[in-house]
Amino acid sequence: MLTSTVCAAASAAGLAIAALTAYRKRFLAATRIAAYSLIPIGLVMTGVIDWVTNIVFKPTVWAGFGVLALSFLLFMITRRVERRRSLGGRKERKAAAAAGPDAVAPAASVPSLGAGREVERAAGGKARQGKESAPKDDFSDIEAILKKHGI
Repeated sequence: MLTSTVCAAASAAGLAIAALTAYRKRFLAATRIAAYSLIPIGLVMTGVIDWVTNIVFKPTVWAGFGVLALSFLLFMITRRVERRRSLGGRKERKAAAAAGPDAVAPAASVPSLGAGREVERAAGGKARQGKESAPKDDFSDIEAILKKHGI
């Protein structure tokens, strides 16, 4: 009841402003203001305002939103648990993390770029300098691939 009165008053005030705007010969703006001012009374007449106030002021509706939030939370927890199970146990995750990016896939015969790092580590970790350390033409991995395919 109170919301209907407030919406009717807002519509009446908007129509009054529209009339003043039209009096100033700004008909396009007056028409736009009148259109906006008729929205609240239209919502009251269709029952939308009563529906919204029933949603906002009823505790059972808020309890329903709480139940929906709990459901969403449970879905997210189960997704996280499934993801962890698919990765394996804690030991497997630690082993995978320790292997790092140089780990070789089970189907691969040798890591493609891992040898260069191992050679550098074996040399004491000294940084290469200038043109002296430019990589030589090492096509052994390409030759191995070509031999594997009989080329």
